[in-house]
Amino acid sequence: MATLEQALELVSLLEGELIRRRADIDRHNDYYRGKHPLRFASEEFAKFHGERYRDFSDNWVQVVGDSPIERLAVTGFKAAGELEADKDLWEVWQVNGLDADSQLGFLGSVLSGRSFVLVWGDPDDPDMPVVTFEDAGQCIVAYEPGSRRHRRAALKRWQDGNADFATLYLPDEVWKFTRPLSRQDKSPQLADVDEAMRLWLPPGEERRRSVWEPRELDTEPNPQPNPMRVVPMVELPNKPMLVDEPISDVAGVVPMQDAINLVWAQLFTASDAASFPQRVIMGAERPMIPKLNAAGEIIGKQPVDLDKFQVDRVAWITGKDARIAEWSAANLAMYTEIIEVAVGHLAAQTRTPQHYLIGKMANLAEGALLAAETGLVKRVDEKKLWSGQGLREVARLIALARDEKAKAKAMRAGAVLWADSESRSHAQLADSLVKLKDIGFPFEWLALRYGLTPTEVADVAEMREREMELDPVAAASRLLGQGAPPGEGGGPELEEEPVPDEDAA
Repeated sequence: MATLEQALELVSLLEGELIRRRADIDRHNDYYRGKHPLRFASEEFAKFHGERYRDFSDNWVQVVGDSPIERLAVTGFKAAGELEADKDLWEVWQVNGLDADSQLGFLGSVLSGRSFVLVWGDPDDPDMPVVTFEDAGQCIVAYEPGSRRHRRAALKRWQDGNADFATLYLPDEVWKFTRPLSRQDKSPQLADVDEAMRLWLPPGEERRRSVWEPRELDTEPNPQPNPMRVVPMVELPNKPMLVDEPISDVAGVVPMQDAINLVWAQLFTASDAASFPQRVIMGAERPMIPKLNAAGEIIGKQPVDLDKFQVDRVAWITGKDARIAEWSAANLAMYTEIIEVAVGHLAAQTRTPQHYLIGKMANLAEGALLAAETGLVKRVDEKKLWSGQGLREVARLIALARDEKAKAKAMRAGAVLWADSESRSHAQLADSLVKLKDIGFPFEWLALRYGLTPTEVADVAEMREREMELDPVAAASRLLGQGAPPGEGGGPELEEEPVPDEDAA
């Protein structure tokens, strides 16, 4: 049991680490949303064109981030020693809307390097725990020294209205805290007003308002006991390292994204200034015309409006040395070639198929497309491996929240069921399943391979049995045992006719 002072100190330390992580998380989220500042430009270029291209972005970060998510879909959970998926765990998954929210969690893990899942019991329905995916900008888990799995504490911190909230999860208890927002999203003038009025507070009151205080609730104690006896928050790392932070999929994409945006800005600038052939008159002074007063008298000269030459398509050139020269239009294809090379680098570095990025499709065979997506499939399989470990622990926490200790123990060595990572046509998939059936694979396994969830497989199997019962031909075939070897349900065994004895003849 922790004291209030110990809990406050732990909240402060975990909050400090959470704030340190927040800069990269916000940066990657901004890039995913297309908020890209113009970088790598010279000071002169940024001075004249930075504001012009402030809201422009050629957003490849979103494509790279989304490409594995569309192939990450949980279809069920299976405890160790069981042949069928667990229906109760899948019901909890569905009731909490995790078939959709899990996609948000996987995307957060791809962008931020990690996401979290929180499991807690519902006092109004003990059989239906509350399971939520949490953002890496709001949550953090502390592990036992030397371990990447044994959790010793977790913190969730968020803002709502004009207050900060924090919940500290420990193996044996849960603490809840709150504090007023130290600085809301206000204009600089109103922020200065708040700062000035803090001087009016009595001594010690300013510090009291800026620190965490226990959040007292009428319906529950603070702290409250943790009946699961384990930290109920699980981390889903994206690319975990042995001794370092997990890696975001878009961390390496951001610098190349900046370079691509700069090349586009230079292309647009060149297109505006030098995309057409230009003609220049050399060796001649600018044409002049007389300037007249109201009486029609010449009082001076004034230059000819050059725009008139463009409209009349007539050039007035004076001077014995006058001549016309021309420079060709800028080669804009040079810029697009650089962009295509940069996008190709992104495809290779992130194992994103070229046809996801370039958008050029040739008449390729289906096998060639599958080969082109091999890198993405392996990338998805890696995410299933690491996220599957965390989700298996989530299933164990769900069983603990339901006070099902035997199932919780079995889920420690259980499995998470996923949809197929490969994208294949129905014809090709059906053909492969028929071949697998011919060598003895059972129907339920083939149905899972087809992409059905375990619940759907059970429904299909029941429908299949019902159809066979209603089909008189199928029922008669089953009764007669057609197709089975003689003596094994295929009818009476036939007696062999004796072979005539030649000597006896």
